[in-house]
Amino acid sequence: MSPALPRTKVAIIGSGNIGTDLMIKMLRTSGVLTVAALAGIDPASDGLARARRLGVPTTHDGVGGLLARPDFDAIDIILDATSAAAHQHHATVLEPYGKQLIDLTPAAVGPFVVPPVNLDEHLRAPDLNMVTCGGQATVPIVAAVSRITPVRYAEIIASISSRSAGPGTRANIDEFTETTARALEVVGGAARGKAVIILNPADPPPLMRDTVHCVVGAGADGAALTEAIGAMVAEVAAYVPGYRLKQPVQIRPIGPGDPLAALAGGGQLVSTFLEVEGAAHYLPAYAGNLDIMTSAALRVAERLATR
Repeated sequence: MSPALPRTKVAIIGSGNIGTDLMIKMLRTSGVLTVAALAGIDPASDGLARARRLGVPTTHDGVGGLLARPDFDAIDIILDATSAAAHQHHATVLEPYGKQLIDLTPAAVGPFVVPPVNLDEHLRAPDLNMVTCGGQATVPIVAAVSRITPVRYAEIIASISSRSAGPGTRANIDEFTETTARALEVVGGAARGKAVIILNPADPPPLMRDTVHCVVGAGADGAALTEAIGAMVAEVAAYVPGYRLKQPVQIRPIGPGDPLAALAGGGQLVSTFLEVEGAAHYLPAYAGNLDIMTSAALRVAERLATR
């Protein structure tokens, strides 16, 4: 039996919901990563308290506290689970140290990365951007359709529980729509993209739901499209077990009176309806929007560690 490889040391910036869930996922499931530190700015945060109980080193001095750690040089990967504005600052501060950054905010400093679509294209990028929760859920579907036929227009609607939208999510609503729409084009392959997010205040809190509309040509092969979407859903579900089709893929012609006809000039509308249930490692199961982000970031970090 060959000896086990040493684990790669990572640090997480952000002790809120996403950073804490990411830490717990790594501790529970990763065989190649070690959480060397969790950095936050609120000394009373539940995330930092939980990290200390789990034996993870912490600092409440943010990125400065991380830089001051004696083992900072041994940390290879830093995951940022703060906000878009904060990541802009963190990326600038950390740039001289040669660490690889995985950005869970919509800052989009580095290339967009969606694991089943383009991860291996960016393994050496210094700053990898995880788009948004809506992007991680919907860009794979648009990419699957694009592999079969050109997508003239892609529109996604991400509906999440209001309870799962913390301060960071709410501060980044504008960045969410812009970054997700751009990723539908750059990574998904759509000629034009649009993203909408809905914070659903229903009680009990609903699971994350995503609707993906793709406008394609009239002659596109419906059976091939359905098969490609199903295969992509299975690929995402391999690392996000709660990711699934809510109902069968729908394909219909776009008539002249359809609102989308003015945007895309007819053709067919391919509609995919998704549901994302969280793994409930730290967050409730209804927070699938946060779970898909941490699951995707973990997938990327493990791939970087084992490349």
